[in-house]
Amino acid sequence: MEFITDYNLEELRERFVSLGLEKYRAGQVLKWLYKKLTTDFSSMTDLPKEQRRLLEDTFRFHPLEKLDRVDAPDSRKYLFRTHDGHIVETVLIRERDHLTLCVSSQVGCAVGCTFCATAIDGLRRNLTSAEILDQFLQVQKDSPEKIRNVVFMGMGEPLANYDNVRKAAEIMVSPWGLDLSKRRVTVSTSGLVAQLRRMAEDPIMRELNLAVSLNAPRQSTRESIMPITRKNTLSELMEVLVKYPLPRYRRITLEYVLIKDLNDSKRDAEELAELLRRHRKRFKVNLIPFNPDPNLPYERPELTRVLNFQKVLWERGISTFVRFSKGVDVFGACGQLRAKRDYVKISNP
Repeated sequence: MEFITDYNLEELRERFVSLGLEKYRAGQVLKWLYKKLTTDFSSMTDLPKEQRRLLEDTFRFHPLEKLDRVDAPDSRKYLFRTHDGHIVETVLIRERDHLTLCVSSQVGCAVGCTFCATAIDGLRRNLTSAEILDQFLQVQKDSPEKIRNVVFMGMGEPLANYDNVRKAAEIMVSPWGLDLSKRRVTVSTSGLVAQLRRMAEDPIMRELNLAVSLNAPRQSTRESIMPITRKNTLSELMEVLVKYPLPRYRRITLEYVLIKDLNDSKRDAEELAELLRRHRKRFKVNLIPFNPDPNLPYERPELTRVLNFQKVLWERGISTFVRFSKGVDVFGACGQLRAKRDYVKISNP
């Protein structure tokens, strides 16, 4: 079974030629799909009827089945099922003046961060580019407002599924695709050094926003909660980040999950400030108070401790913001997404 969202424009042109169609028909089809969100070939009236029938017999649009959606005041979580029976979660977040979609790139995750519920299930498999894009298409069709921002911060490590994430991102930001601003698409990573170097040399990926999950100012602490840092050390990571080719007026976001009595002390804040001191204009820090999960042993720090941590960084000239994740009530917040959970039917999709 072929999914048309697995193709970029050039690939689709070649596939159309192999089917005996004119090359330019690919652009027509993608205009219907990505500009008008039309997922019915029979409605594509600028194509001859016999071509529409051929395309109907050749391609499918939706590799994911929408199972359910769970609504909260500040967000909406969607549950999708893949053709092989896995559950994928996607979260639509309502910001003050726009919508942000948090998409998943893998079923589960192999990174193993001890504070993240997604790691409990381990990695089942990568999502295809079609499965990544289908999250956007189905949620956008369900929303009366346009989705302006996309963040690869859902289930999985995006850079561990580099090729499929890259193709999905290419389609998202290309004029013939969803035509999202590159400034409004963010890739979040736990800090895979080799893939970050590859991203830095990639003309598409390096134009996107970059967010890195740091979570500790020293190797020993980071290694204890993020096992992947044993091979992707903090020193190697910082070396890559200080050389990363940033677009003009852009900064790298450092995500720091604050966990009570583990990485939230004044000493931690001071060490983080020292780590960033020489290159502080390249970074901004997002402090994320830990989002609780009954399967995890950690707690969220008191608000005063969070604000004191932020104050230390601000006083040293480092832009630092506290981000209370949305969607906590429906287990849709940062670190709460799962590939396997006992879901309760709440509303019809």
